[in-house]
Amino acid sequence: MIPALGIDFGGTKIEAVLLGADGETLWQQRVPNPGTYDAALATIAGFVAAADVVGGTACSVGIGAPGSPSPHTGLMRNSNSLYLNGRSFGNDLIAVLNRPVKLVNDANCLALSEATDGAAAGARSVFALVIGTGVGGGIILSGACLDGAHGIAGEIGHSPLPWPRSDELPPPACWCGRTGCIESWVSGTGFARAAKAEHSLSLKAPEIVAAARAGDPAARAALDAYIDRLGRVLAMVANLLDPEVVVLGGGMSNVAEIYADLPAIVRRHAFSDLWEGRIVPARWGDASGMRGAARLWTAEA
Repeated sequence: MIPALGIDFGGTKIEAVLLGADGETLWQQRVPNPGTYDAALATIAGFVAAADVVGGTACSVGIGAPGSPSPHTGLMRNSNSLYLNGRSFGNDLIAVLNRPVKLVNDANCLALSEATDGAAAGARSVFALVIGTGVGGGIILSGACLDGAHGIAGEIGHSPLPWPRSDELPPPACWCGRTGCIESWVSGTGFARAAKAEHSLSLKAPEIVAAARAGDPAARAALDAYIDRLGRVLAMVANLLDPEVVVLGGGMSNVAEIYADLPAIVRRHAFSDLWEGRIVPARWGDASGMRGAARLWTAEA
């Protein structure tokens, strides 16, 4: 097996890892997202050149990107890195790198990584939810990514927040043009937005969590509201897919307080007399998306 390069194309950073035959990390690098299309292509080309040197041969390349290419046009859509939308990202990468590239949604990459040798290893059905700058979802069934007929399977970030309370109405506007999207509530930026609107906290997500831990009542109320919303989202997932394991990734997945309360909230809303699914953080943390991207060439189609 040749060395496998996986690239996680995030909203604020682009990160790459080179894996060896046994899944060991041979090389890793992270840089800020440059914010323009041509610069992003150049960044990825630089990663590939460096990985080839480390691996001693031309590596395979897999990329997890926000949004996904349309199966009809090949053009990117639904990306919160807006400069990717409408671009032939996959074909442009192939031309720049002069080799084949596998390009899929970043949440699918996280799901694949965690189902292979992560927190959901051994499970036949896995749902991964990325709760970072945006919200993305990915589905693994029997070891394979479920893309769906139109390449949008698992993408719940721009569905409405389920079972909205009266104080959640009218719903907030989302960058996608809709209102009340799950992303506008349970992403890190959505958490901060709601904390400001409801509790006058002009803080970023990590600062709100720190304040809650320090005993600030407004911050604690904001965090409790966040956990309740995330639980409702996962109950909707349970009703639709009933996965054995839900894996959480992205910055908000690192908030340890969310895991104790989520199962009870899911049970309250799931349409079942019994729900015993597991909700766990990604074993590989921030590296999981790029590790999954590296495995795209060896995963079952």
